[in-house]
This record gives sequence, C-alpha cells and structure tokens, in this order.
Amino acid sequence: MEITSKTVKDVLAAGTDYLTAHSVEQPRLICELLASRLLKCKRLELYLKYDTVLSDKVIDAMRRGVKRVGGGEPIQYITGQAEFMGYIFKADKRGLIPRPETETLVTQVLECEPLWKDGKPVIVDVGTGSGCIVISLALSKPDALYIGLDISEDAVALARENALALGVAQKIAFSCSELPDAVEPGSLSAVVSNPPYIPTAACEKLPVNVRSHEPRVALDGGPDGLGVIEAVVQDAAIALKPGGYIFLEIGEPPQAKTVPAILSDAGFDNVRVVKDLAGRDRVVSGRREAE
Repeated sequence: MEITSKTVKDVLAAGTDYLTAHSVEQPRLICELLASRLLKCKRLELYLKYDTVLSDKVIDAMRRGVKRVGGGEPIQYITGQAEFMGYIFKADKRGLIPRPETETLVTQVLECEPLWKDGKPVIVDVGTGSGCIVISLALSKPDALYIGLDISEDAVALARENALALGVAQKIAFSCSELPDAVEPGSLSAVVSNPPYIPTAACEKLPVNVRSHEPRVALDGGPDGLGVIEAVVQDAAIALKPGGYIFLEIGEPPQAKTVPAILSDAGFDNVRVVKDLAGRDRVVSGRREAE
C-alpha cells in the first residue's frame, strides 16, 4: 500500500481504499481506529485534524498497521486495546477480544436486582479471558466479591493486567483453575460466563482474523458447541447456593432452545433468553431452585 499524502484526511482515504480492495469489513472505521491510536486522540477528534500534516514516521506506522489488517490480523491486536462497556481493555493474543454483544451479558447481571440485594454477593466469571466481564461488574458494583477463573495462565495474566490498569486489582481474585477447584459447594451468588460455544467444524469457517489469531480454546465448544456450556452448568449447579443465578452467553439459534433445556435439567428455574442489540438470542439465565 502506498500512502504519499501527508494529511489525516488523505491517509484515511488511502487506507480505506486499500482495505476495501482486500474485502475487510468496516474499512473506514478500522483506519480511524489506527489513526486515533497513532495520534493519541479520540476517533471523533480526527475530523478536527483532517488538514493536519503527518510526519513520515506516523505515515509509515499507519501503512504497516493497514497492511497487517489487510493480511487478516485483528485491529484490536494491532492497536493493543479494545473498548468494552465504556472502558478500554488491553487486548492481545492471550485472550479473546471483548465484543459488543457480550455487553448484553454484563447488563443482564447488573439488572438482576435480587442478586444485588444479597448483602455482599459472591460472583465468579468462568473463562474470564481478558477479564472484561468481571472487571466491568466490579467497576459498576464495587461492593461485591469477585473471582475470575480461566484454564489459560496467559489469559489470567492478561486479566490481572487489565484489572490493575482499571483500578480494581484488589477487588478481584484471579485464578488459573476450574470452578469446582476454586470454590466450595453452595457458596456462590452468581456464575457468569462467556464460554466457548462454537462447534468445532464451524471454527474452521470463521473469518481469518478470528480463526488464525484469537485463542482457539476460547472459541471451540466441542463437536456440537455445547461441551463447555454443559460443564459450566453442572459445575454451577453445585457451586451456587439455593436461589443463586447463572448467566451464559450463547451462540447460533439452536442454542437458544438447547441451553435453556440444559439449565432446566440441571435444576434451574426462571430460565429466560435475552437478545442482544442486533436482535440475536445472546444470553440465557436461570436461578438455582431454592431448597
């Protein structure tokens, strides 16, 4: 890609044309994210800098970033950050990139009024990844007790870095372990999880920026996409106290029927499915039946 222009406006235009030619989705947005990162400003502030003449160093960095995106690398890994629930999280190959649809999961937890009336609720994020879910909860509801679990040591390290950067490192206990090994039976107020839910065969058909760069362990849910979900539900049924809640992100349409059935079979009531802002079934929640 050749960028010979010197202004913000021209560099954005050249980058957008390059990414369009390489069939990259949202090419203009990606170029704006790159430019705002390089210029250390908010994306919308770029419009006030349209006629700003850029240094050769910035132009070269922009060229490298655009080429990396054109080659299939996620923009979040190039800029090293992703926005989630209004916060900026460090993003790299150690963890799944936080996605807007997962904000629906966090919102459902925050809007569960009975949960927050439970004195000092104990909430566990299973498969914490970047830590975006549990950290967002801790920022909004700082008086609860939080635990973030992941089987990947790299992901736990990333989550700890994000918690420290966002000022909640002392409020969350992170551990590289699975739920049964981390908590006592009947001790939790809520379990929240964005588990791997993509069927193994479908993982091979994901876009290259996902398939070739994001951690496979955070995507692959087994042959039918339900393997990890079933394990989390069974573990949660034991770890939750009576009346405790579970919140799960789900994938393609069949899971909006199968996952509620899995919850009901495991002894959960008040099972419901909530759509994300795009109108897709995204979150399944339920309450462990009171004794």
